[in-house]
Amino acid sequence: MTEPTHILPALSEDRSARWTRSRMVQFLQELAETHSIASAARAVGVSRQAAYRLKARQRGEPFDIAWETALQDGYDALHQAALERALNGVEVPVYHRGELIGTRRAFDERLTVFLLSKGNKHFRGAGFWGERHRSEWVGRLEHLIDKVRRGAPLDEDPDLDEEDCDEK
Repeated sequence: MTEPTHILPALSEDRSARWTRSRMVQFLQELAETHSIASAARAVGVSRQAAYRLKARQRGEPFDIAWETALQDGYDALHQAALERALNGVEVPVYHRGELIGTRRAFDERLTVFLLSKGNKHFRGAGFWGERHRSEWVGRLEHLIDKVRRGAPLDEDPDLDEEDCDEK
């Protein structure tokens, strides 16, 4: 058996030192844009597993909730696109002897049946995020990312903006 030609340095036990607020914000913004944990992790130079470990340590904190909100926004957009296709169909070109002569609307009945069978269950309700009710954060991803940026606690009033906080 041959010896390896290079030896990887030992990984630090405390990997959390790599997660700065700035890196967490960048990760969340990338996650909101791509809806891919692997892509977001690559964008900030960490492994997918490191991102999941941080999420586990941050359970119930703004980072954790922003992560779930970013993914939920992706599911919402996907659901809306599927609903739009089911209701309005898609425009399909019609050719005759190799020449485009028009278009027609095509409807996918399987998609319609699937959406009807699921009702409006695409939303993963408050129970998904634990015992604390999180519905006030849906649609407020930027506010959550700002909390991560500032290191603010989740229980800070979500309706107060920075000007309100300065006055009190």
